[in-house]
Amino acid sequence: MAKSPKKSFSPAQQQYQKFAKEREPPRPIWLNAFRAFLVGGFICLIGQAVQFFYMRYFNFTETTAGSPTVATLIILAVLLTGLGIYDKIAQWAGAGTAVPVTGFANSIASAAIEHRSEGFVLGVGGNMFKLAGSVIVYGVFAAFLIATVKTLFSNIGGI
Repeated sequence: MAKSPKKSFSPAQQQYQKFAKEREPPRPIWLNAFRAFLVGGFICLIGQAVQFFYMRYFNFTETTAGSPTVATLIILAVLLTGLGIYDKIAQWAGAGTAVPVTGFANSIASAAIEHRSEGFVLGVGGNMFKLAGSVIVYGVFAAFLIATVKTLFSNIGGI
């Protein structure tokens, strides 16, 4: 992609940019990264505890415990979003809550809550997948491609 030419600013605009940059508060990058790591890791720790719970008390294997674990984390994230707790955690932790599957559940639930006044079909149903729709489409398409490649190679030599 070609680089776009730099804009030339007038002296007044350059002076304002300098003025604004001097007064911009510094961002605590290391603190934000630590918070994101801490909360993202804690969410993963909860997920691991839920998986061990399913393995211990419901006799799931490590492989089969994955689906109910993810479903449990999604339900917890949606409940915390509905109660307004998840957004407060996300505001403090930043990207730490956006990366795991709980962040995806939060994005869908937040959109549904925000548009509920417009009705269930056009409001909730029409708006909750605006952000998540592209992720779902990409996931389905990637799964289709991987399954096609696996099928082709399993017919050739056996994967």
